[in-house]
Amino acid sequence: MRERIIRAIAGILVLVSILLAFYVNINWLLLTAFVGLNLLQSSITKWCLMDDILRKVFKVEN
Repeated sequence: MRERIIRAIAGILVLVSILLAFYVNINWLLLTAFVGLNLLQSSITKWCLMDDILRKVFKVEN
């Protein structure tokens, strides 16, 4: 379930940053790049910061 939430958060951040880049300022695409780099990093290292954050927020072990 956490993996689906993480993917949903990543997708929402990408879509929101694209909208903000289109309507507000092109520099919002840096958020898209940040999300993409984090997805790439987590696929290589099998560590995801958002997973750690969700565990602490919902106090889930393992």
